[in-house]
Amino acid sequence: MPHLKVTPFDSSAIEHKILQSDIITFRAKALKGGDELLGVEHGGEEFLLQIKPDEKATLVKYDKVTRPLKVNLLKEALDQVSKDLELEIESSNIAISNSKPTLSSEYFKKIEDFEHITSPKEKISVEVGFGSGRHLLHQAKKNPDTLFIGLEIHTPSAQQVLKQIELQELDNIWVVNYDARLFLEMLPSNVCEQIFVHFPVPWDKKPHRRVISPSFLDESIRVLRKGGRLELRTDSDKYFWYSLETFFSVPKTEVEIRKNEALEVTSKYEARWRRQEKDIYDVYVKCGENSEPKVLNIDFNFNIVKYRKGLEETLPKKALVFDGYFVHFERMYKTGNEKLLIKCAFGSFDRPEHKYILIEENSCRYFVSPPVKTTVNYEAHQKIMELLS
Repeated sequence: MPHLKVTPFDSSAIEHKILQSDIITFRAKALKGGDELLGVEHGGEEFLLQIKPDEKATLVKYDKVTRPLKVNLLKEALDQVSKDLELEIESSNIAISNSKPTLSSEYFKKIEDFEHITSPKEKISVEVGFGSGRHLLHQAKKNPDTLFIGLEIHTPSAQQVLKQIELQELDNIWVVNYDARLFLEMLPSNVCEQIFVHFPVPWDKKPHRRVISPSFLDESIRVLRKGGRLELRTDSDKYFWYSLETFFSVPKTEVEIRKNEALEVTSKYEARWRRQEKDIYDVYVKCGENSEPKVLNIDFNFNIVKYRKGLEETLPKKALVFDGYFVHFERMYKTGNEKLLIKCAFGSFDRPEHKYILIEENSCRYFVSPPVKTTVNYEAHQKIMELLS
């Protein structure tokens, strides 16, 4: 990803140069350690840049939590910041690409879009982790009356599928660059025909990171219409047996199992496994009844929370674990005398949110956007408000 290596410099000089900068909005210095953050506003988006000092060269790079998806936006910001701060660049990879910014496609959707969005098609199906996109594209061409929402956290894969959507002139795919475990909670009840989970990462050493879980199953059944089904396809024996145990843990479940069934479309990885005579398992979970509508009355405002002197000293340094969620103030940065920027992880243990909280003299907000509107995130937010107050 875009970054600069610059000759070490006195970062205290940043303060007076911010006044002359068109994109730098604030400087935040870590309470522990020498790294800093720069608040940036560019191209209609807010995000952070990290400054990591070193004796040989200082690294200026993107911040993972607030990173915009448009890579060229980051490159432009790094270039402008280097000029505004008069940095001496030793090496960089911020050459601007002249290719069309694929993620600006009308078929690319942000998670925030799903708070108020209407499907252009009568039916909806979801594919979790579409990888190369062969199956997703095949299904979309075969079922033009269905909107296929493809979820993929690997940005290059998302970009490639968006290119194919345009090349193949498809109008029934939305690409979402987001974690499926959180995404399903944004959908209304009883709207999906199918949910495909094909060849998920097995995570044998970190099973808590698996897509399939009791909570994922609950949300899948909620968003599926009566008769709709969740389809798991895996080459992992361990994942197969783990999934069966998960699916049968609910009181009433209709499950169908198939082994080594050939599909109409095959990924290059599946073709390789078949040549190796590796077993492939299909598990289908059918939704037996419609669910109640999901109504979420969630507000992530901080109301009367504001900075008070010494707040940073009162906040817990270790993660706090509660019934069903946790809160961890991971790192704190001071900006000026009456502003505090907190890097925070919170929410569900197996699908946590990572956000910054900017606390100023008369206000407090998530920087740069609020969490996904889930019940567990709201419970964690209320605890955060309590701790900050």
